[in-house]
Amino acid sequence: MTVISEQDFIDSIADALQFIANYHPKDFIQAMADAYDKEQSPAAKDAIAQILINSRMCAQDKRPICQDTGIVNVFIKVGMQVQWNTSKSLDDMVNEGVRRAYLHPDNILRSSIVSDPLGTRTNTKDNTPAVIHTQLVTGDKVEIDIAAKGGGSENKAKFTILNPSDSLVDWVLETVPKMGAGWCPPGMLGIGVGGTAEKAMLMAKQSLMAPIDIQELIERGPETTTEKLRVELYHKVNDLGIGAQGLGGLTTVLDVKINDYPTHAASLPVAIIPNCAATRHTHFILDGTGPAQFEPPALSDWPEITWQAAQNTRHVNLDTLTQADIEQWLPGETLLLSGHLLTGRDAAHKKIADLFTSGLPLPDGLDFNNRFIYYVGPVDPVKNEIVGPAGPTTATRMDKFTDMMLDKTGLLGMIGKAERGPETIASIKHHKSVYLIAVGGSAYLVSKAIKASRIIAFEQLGMEAIREFTIENMPVTVAVDSRGQSVHHSGPIEWKQNIADIKLSQH
Repeated sequence: MTVISEQDFIDSIADALQFIANYHPKDFIQAMADAYDKEQSPAAKDAIAQILINSRMCAQDKRPICQDTGIVNVFIKVGMQVQWNTSKSLDDMVNEGVRRAYLHPDNILRSSIVSDPLGTRTNTKDNTPAVIHTQLVTGDKVEIDIAAKGGGSENKAKFTILNPSDSLVDWVLETVPKMGAGWCPPGMLGIGVGGTAEKAMLMAKQSLMAPIDIQELIERGPETTTEKLRVELYHKVNDLGIGAQGLGGLTTVLDVKINDYPTHAASLPVAIIPNCAATRHTHFILDGTGPAQFEPPALSDWPEITWQAAQNTRHVNLDTLTQADIEQWLPGETLLLSGHLLTGRDAAHKKIADLFTSGLPLPDGLDFNNRFIYYVGPVDPVKNEIVGPAGPTTATRMDKFTDMMLDKTGLLGMIGKAERGPETIASIKHHKSVYLIAVGGSAYLVSKAIKASRIIAFEQLGMEAIREFTIENMPVTVAVDSRGQSVHHSGPIEWKQNIADIKLSQH
C-alpha cells in the first residue's frame, strides 16, 4: 500500500507551479527555435526572437515567462491502492499548494483569480481556487498533469456540435482566423472530438499536456485517422499565414493535438483550446517516496539569439510626442519608446466608464491628455526590481471602452497585444490615434525597459491599478496607424498568399 503524505503532495504542487512559471518545456524551446530558423516574415521572426530571448532570461533569473501566470488546471489520477496521510481533502491540498506557489516571496506569481464572477469580481489574492479534475484508476501511484493557463489563450476556446457528416477540418479552418491573435501564436491547438459538450472541452484541454511531436509524426508518417487529421490541420492552419502574434508568417501552430471519445450517433461535438507562447505545463508521479523533483532545461537548449533594433527603427520620446508625429507612423513599423506612459486594463476602464456615466471627474492626478496607455497587469517586483514581468494583455477586451477614452480623455494612443475590432479601428481612424503592440510572451524582457513605476489611481485594484511607468527603449510595433490601417489585417493576407506562392514554386 502506497502512502502519500500531505506535505509531499502540497510541496509537489507548489514546486510544479513555480517550475512551470519560469521554464518552458524543452520540446517547446526546440519547436520555437525551428520556427525561428525557417521564418521569412521579418515581423514574425522578430516576435519569435523576443519570445525565445525572454524564455532564456526567465530561466536564468527564475522569473515568470509571462505576467499572466494563469489559472491553475490540475488533472489527477489516483490509484485505488493509494492511502493518504492527511486530514485535508484532495482539493484543499491542491489549493494549499497553489497558495504557497503564488505567494512565494522569492518569486511572486500574479494572482489573477476573482471570486463572485458575476458581481464584485474580487481578487482572491492567492490565485485559488484551482480547476481540478480527479479520476480513480487502478494502481498504487498518484499521477498529476498540471498547467497554468493564461486568460489570453483560454478566452479563445471554441466549441460546436457538428453534424456527423460535416467536415471538422472546414470548421477548424473557419474558426481559427476568428480567434484573432489574443492567444499569442505560435502555440498549440488542442482539439477534443466526441463524447458530450463538456467531455469534448475537457479532452481539448488535456491534449495540450502532451509534448510537441508533430515533426516526428510527419517524418514517420501518420497511420490512424486522428494522426492523419493532426498532420492535415497542422499544414492547413499554418497555410492561413496568421503567423507569430498575428503579424503574418509561416508558423501559426507548433503542433495540433487531438483527443477523441465515443459519441452519440447524432452528434459530433468538437472543441478547440489553444495554448499560447507561454505554454506552461508539467507531469509528475508520486509513489510515496517523497515529493516530485523537476529538472529544468539546460541553458544550452536555447538557441543563441540576440535582439537589437534595426537601423531604421524610430526612437520615440513619449513626453514630447505630438499628433503630427504619430501621423507619420506606418503599420508594421518598429518603434523604441522612452519617457512616461500610463497603464490600465479591464477593471480600470470599467471604473473610468462608471465615473463618466455618473458625471464625476477622474481621480486627482489622473490625466490621459496627450498620453499613451499600456494595457498591462504586471507581476509584483522582487528584490531590486522596479516591476515584475509586465507584458501586454489582449487589447480586444478594451475595445468597448476605446471610443470613450479617445473621445473624453484626450488619450493619444494605446499599447497592447492582438488585433482591434472594426469599430475600434474606425474610432482610431476618426480620432487620428494609433495602436501599438508589444510581443505577448516577452513579459520579462519588456519589464527591463521599465525604469520607474508609481501608482496613480485605483490602488485597490492591485495588478489592475493605474500606474505611471518611466520607460527606456521599449520595443513595439505599429499595429493600427492613424489612417486605420491594421497590420493584423494586411499581414495574414499577405503571408497567406506568400505561402501559396512558395508552395507553387516548390512544385
